[in-house]
Amino acid sequence: MEGRSVRVSLPRNVICAVVGLSLVAAGCTGSGAQERTAGVGNTTSSTSTTTTVEPTTTTSSTTTTVATSTTPAPPPPGMGRESRGPEVQALEQRLTELKYDSGKVDGVFDAATGHAVMAFQKANGLPRSSRATDDVVAALATAAEPAAMLPAGGPDRVEIDLKRQILLLYKGGSLLRVLSVSTGNNKRYCVDGQCATAVTPGGSFKVNRKIRGLRVSRLGKLFNPLYFNGGIAIHGSPSVPAGPASHGCVRIPMHASLWFFDTVPSGTPVYVIGGAKAPVPFNEQAPPDDGSSDTTAPTTSTTSTTSTTSTTLFGPPETTTSTTSTTTPSSTTSTTTTGFTG
Repeated sequence: MEGRSVRVSLPRNVICAVVGLSLVAAGCTGSGAQERTAGVGNTTSSTSTTTTVEPTTTTSSTTTTVATSTTPAPPPPGMGRESRGPEVQALEQRLTELKYDSGKVDGVFDAATGHAVMAFQKANGLPRSSRATDDVVAALATAAEPAAMLPAGGPDRVEIDLKRQILLLYKGGSLLRVLSVSTGNNKRYCVDGQCATAVTPGGSFKVNRKIRGLRVSRLGKLFNPLYFNGGIAIHGSPSVPAGPASHGCVRIPMHASLWFFDTVPSGTPVYVIGGAKAPVPFNEQAPPDDGSSDTTAPTTSTTSTTSTTSTTLFGPPETTTSTTSTTTPSSTTSTTTTGFTG
């Protein structure tokens, strides 16, 4: 038996059975994998649920409220340019009694009333506000006329108090009018290449030159000037503040300038009190007489008005008669480069 191939013969039916099992096994392996794969594909359902969430936008708004006051500021204390009525009329009447020039006594607090209040405040050492405050009203109730500074200066004279910034006009030995003034401010200034100090020199003088109407010079405008010390004059000005402000002249309120011009003749003594003697700046002189001085007589109309004051602000009710003079001057404008202005 050695060296001989042994051939085992299996029965035919056994061989068929083995082959069949092999095919079954192979078929099961392949189809099973396919079925498993198919099964996974069939059992996996892709369900897509889309939920749309609307975006919520939150806007944070911060509002800052600034409180704006609509309440108007209270007016200054006392009576002023906005005032009118019986109390103002009583104020004007009392000022007039004390010789302060308040203009027309009509119950309207106008510029003339303000200048009169200012003059009273200056004369009595009160705060210079041009308003009739409680202290002014109280002082007016017991005040007297300002005392003369130079009683021996003559019956007709002009006294200018540099310290108090007031002017006192005397006629026939009695006080006729008190005006607020503004004199030289003692500051350095230059004009046309020349420099000087704005001073109103003290001393005794006389009115020596008068010019009716407006005069224009290199330092400004003068209304109805009365020259008394070289080129220094008493004249009307739109600006008469609480203190010294001129180049050297004596400013008086506009509403009084023509009346003063007509009332004070040439030759009237003028006493400037409270200032040192000093030369006139630039040694300026009054402009020469060109025929435009005080030779033209004004036209004056006089009316009398009787009124009853019913207020008791400064005393019992009383009936007063006031006389108003209206003066119409001839129109004169003098333009010159000589003479001092302030």
